[in-house]
Amino acid sequence: MKILQINSVFNYGSTGKIVEQLNSLIMKQGWTSYVAYGRHFHNSILKKFKFSSTLEVIINILETRIFDNHGFGTQHATKKLVSYIEKIKPDVVHIHNLHGYYINIQELFKYLKNSSLPVIITLHDCWTFTGHCAHFDYIGCEKWKEHCMKCPQIRSYPASFFIDRSYKNFELKRELFNSISNLTIVPVSEWINGLVQQSFLASKSRVVIKNGVNLDLFKPLNSRQSIINKYNLQGRYIILAVASIWSARKGLNDILCIADNIGNEYLFIIVGDRINKVASKRSNVKIIRKTEDQEELVELYSAADLFINPTYEDTLPTTNIEALACGTPVLTYNTGGSPETIDSETGFIVPKGDIDAMIQVIRSFSQKGKDSMTVACRKRAEKYFNKDERFMDYIKLYERILKGEK
Repeated sequence: MKILQINSVFNYGSTGKIVEQLNSLIMKQGWTSYVAYGRHFHNSILKKFKFSSTLEVIINILETRIFDNHGFGTQHATKKLVSYIEKIKPDVVHIHNLHGYYINIQELFKYLKNSSLPVIITLHDCWTFTGHCAHFDYIGCEKWKEHCMKCPQIRSYPASFFIDRSYKNFELKRELFNSISNLTIVPVSEWINGLVQQSFLASKSRVVIKNGVNLDLFKPLNSRQSIINKYNLQGRYIILAVASIWSARKGLNDILCIADNIGNEYLFIIVGDRINKVASKRSNVKIIRKTEDQEELVELYSAADLFINPTYEDTLPTTNIEALACGTPVLTYNTGGSPETIDSETGFIVPKGDIDAMIQVIRSFSQKGKDSMTVACRKRAEKYFNKDERFMDYIKLYERILKGEK
């Protein structure tokens, strides 16, 4: 069996790492695995094909900024991808993120329709069934249910500064994705699966496969004292927050508001990029710039008393799962797929934007201590979020599709 995965990045960022790890598992089955990607990658010995040049990426970015035609830009790179598909002749084409300034979906899906190849699209976000945005929870937009137009997030990713083409983009996506007769949609959470049911993809076959993490890497460590000594945190209750890029949508302002109103005995460690300098001036906030050192992250997760994730939009936060795997309970908003990562024995869910409820939970839980939930956190990660088991769900899906089973 030959499987081709397509994504914007490879072994880089959350989706890129999923592609790389799934690629390894496919090869362990004795199958042939290929990856075609458009932009960034970290070193890998696995087979890969970069089909979009830096110049083509720049052109796609410029066209998006001016014309709002994200995913419908320059065709040259996608024609190279189509030639590559014809050369390797895969049995299944598995697509991850189609957005990311690297591909022309019209060119790709015209070919896939004519080829009759089985196609899988894993939905890591909502871009596939909207006319513009990847997420809409933050502003509560529901235009995608009927027809996108006059997009209220036109200047949000993938930003356009001049033209709003959300109406036409919606039309084209609806036509293109529904033109594939042998298409399977894989939502990564029950939350996004529910959204797909209300979208123009509702009639397509769907299988929910949640993401997992490496439980051999993300595991409880006895690292608390070393972290306390390293960052001079003696006598502080440690609350950890992690994101690749911080913003109001990720809840950065909420964390700072909590820090301002809860007292200096609570220390917030915020890991990630794009954190303003004002945040670091607080005596109970410690900023650690984004790190690719996963072992350092494991130490931080394990050392923390509580992991906080006040995100306003997220499909299934990997950071929540990593915290659980390290034995640390999670406090999060009732947002997207975030509540699906925990239960009453492993964390706390509060209404979106309820700062007072967040503070109340932190103060109450600090009296009980992390040990009351550590074992349950690890068990939940092992039961539901073992990456090897979740990726095996994809292997089983490939087999069912090729057997003609639904």
